[in-house]
Amino acid sequence: MLDTAIKTQLKTYLDKLVRPVELVASLDDSAKAGEMYALLQDIAALSDKVTVRTDGQAQRRPSFALGRPGEAGRIEFAGIPLGHEFSSLVLALLQTGGHPPKLEAETQERIRQLPGTFRFEIFVSLTCHNCPEVVQALNLMSVLNPGFSSVMIDGGMFQDEVAARQIMGVPAVFLNGEPFGQGRMSVEEILAKVDSGAAAHAADRIAEKAPFDVLIIGGGAAGASAAIYAARKGIRTGVVADRFGGQVLDTLAIENFISVPETEGPKLAMALEQHVKAYDVDIINLQRAAGLQAGGPGKLAEVRLESGAVLKSRAVIIATGARWREMEVPGEQRYRGKGVAYCPHCDGPLFKGKRVAVVGGGNSGVEAAIDLAGIVAHVTLLEFGAQLRADAVLQRKLRSLDNVTVITQAQTTEVLGDGSKVNGLVYRDLGQEQTRTLELEGIFVQIGLLPNTDWLKGSIDLSERGEIEVDARGQTSAEGVFAAGDATTVPYKQIIIAMGEGAKASLGAFDYLIRSGQ
Repeated sequence: MLDTAIKTQLKTYLDKLVRPVELVASLDDSAKAGEMYALLQDIAALSDKVTVRTDGQAQRRPSFALGRPGEAGRIEFAGIPLGHEFSSLVLALLQTGGHPPKLEAETQERIRQLPGTFRFEIFVSLTCHNCPEVVQALNLMSVLNPGFSSVMIDGGMFQDEVAARQIMGVPAVFLNGEPFGQGRMSVEEILAKVDSGAAAHAADRIAEKAPFDVLIIGGGAAGASAAIYAARKGIRTGVVADRFGGQVLDTLAIENFISVPETEGPKLAMALEQHVKAYDVDIINLQRAAGLQAGGPGKLAEVRLESGAVLKSRAVIIATGARWREMEVPGEQRYRGKGVAYCPHCDGPLFKGKRVAVVGGGNSGVEAAIDLAGIVAHVTLLEFGAQLRADAVLQRKLRSLDNVTVITQAQTTEVLGDGSKVNGLVYRDLGQEQTRTLELEGIFVQIGLLPNTDWLKGSIDLSERGEIEVDARGQTSAEGVFAAGDATTVPYKQIIIAMGEGAKASLGAFDYLIRSGQ
């Protein structure tokens, strides 16, 4: 099942086990069950601390539970955890086998102290790069607290259950049988949702923090770069982030990051966070800025958070990035996650054999259509302009596919549904001045980004597009406030450019502190 190279690497990890681990399989007569059993045998052959049983009684088959001998396994995989989920399996083996997790001691203790029963089900696709973080977070919580259990469910294998629960986006998480959340979630985010007092406690702790020299709002590429440059100056540095990694987390393949021929967004985001944590930087995660009051000579800037807490700093760097642009048409919000999707890599496998549309004819839209064409029955790509805007090589590949239709001069005007899921799309044919309807099951929106700057209106100057206006040093219209990355007017929204702009803004802020005597 596993090739020699993977077995060699996996054995190195399994050598770190300090206590026995038991794999209990619930199998049937399917080919997938045979593959699963072969995988479990391969794993057991690599360590004398791993054993396999095949007398499992789980309802979902094939599946296997993972735990300590003599105890009911609290971690389960309903499906074969390969692809992006192979790392989830490896970590589950290590943590169940006693290898210490990379999680702050305080957070581990909060998880251990949570009372109650938390039975989590996580529906995933093996091509989803957001799913492993959620699976790994809930698996770890299940290791730490006997009241927790988690099961990863491969939506492609258990399609009847996916259809019955009307799941049209992954990761989709259920708690004790009820919808809990959808999309990427970290341990801290999950903990905040299940611990009712977490938000208030976090706000109290934040409010007690002493003023910073430089406070960075945003933990994406620009924010991480700014934090590293500030910390290296030896000044008190803080980072406020809704989720560390930002838009990088939602990027699958990265092939234009200079000196790194190929990587993935989540992997790069993890490297960014580790680099920042190598310095004395106070990272304040799961917090979103709600307001800014600039400082000046003898006066500290204040950043108000949605939690109600207020942070003070001598200088501020805004690096809040951007988010997926929405179509803003009737039905989009109602059917978001019920057929309206924004990540073809994550959600595409759930539309296997179905008809979908991609809205947007730029590189992202055409790439999405090409990827989806290999999974779905048919793709219709809709572009507002008279011609596609994607690179010529992508257009040639797109037009070579026999299950793709391209419609230009098409303005999407409404998302249709039956009350529970998408069943169509209405668009305006701008060439013929007619309204037309497409019958389909999924809509993937790929029409660009919007800057995350709504909270700044009235505080600093913004462009007509809502981008923060900056000068050559990253200085905004407010004294002591700098900005960098996709939230600013700097052209070409690229990771490498955001990093450079973050470094520039940080140097600009440091220069401001020196010259102003702040």
